[in-house]
Amino acid sequence: MLSVSLREPDVLRRLRENTADAPYVEWQIAPEHGQFLAFLVELIGARRVLEIGTFMGYSALAMALSMAKGSQLITCDLTGQFVPLGIPFWQEAGVHTIIELRIGAGLDVQDQLLADNQAETFDFVFIDADKQNYPSYYERALQLVRPGGLIAIDNVLWRGEVINRKNQKTTTETIRAFNQNLHTDERVSMCMLAVDDGLTLARKR
Repeated sequence: MLSVSLREPDVLRRLRENTADAPYVEWQIAPEHGQFLAFLVELIGARRVLEIGTFMGYSALAMALSMAKGSQLITCDLTGQFVPLGIPFWQEAGVHTIIELRIGAGLDVQDQLLADNQAETFDFVFIDADKQNYPSYYERALQLVRPGGLIAIDNVLWRGEVINRKNQKTTTETIRAFNQNLHTDERVSMCMLAVDDGLTLARKR
């Protein structure tokens, strides 16, 4: 599949390869996942994107490469510990002027955007951060995204553990409940895909 579908830009490939030995590298999305996010951003012509969870900046770069000049991608990370590994690649790709990095809790960033009258101004929101807060991230994303806008939520299959009933860990239970609730949420149309570790797309009605 990768041999006939993946079109990973060289700058993205080098970011991925240069950070392959970094701690927690398994948190980084797969290249085909990044390509899919970029495709969605391009497909809907997104000019304002919000990302919850930056990590090393691979997904932010993938999406920014598909955005037009003058667009804005706000990405936030709790500590920013690993972001410096990716920023040079943002600069090399010339998209650093599109990407705005905010260091702090994702919920705080979302609340500040809402306080700044940014409700319904985003075209696309990508959620890929601490799983315990997924329900709260999602509710705020619904307020921030415009009608017809798209929310993408990562890791909804949780390495298959969502169907392992013996796994009753808090994180697993949170994702399991989140999936069930989103399935019946009439405020959106939705689709769950087996991309990477599972990706759910929710389009605000």
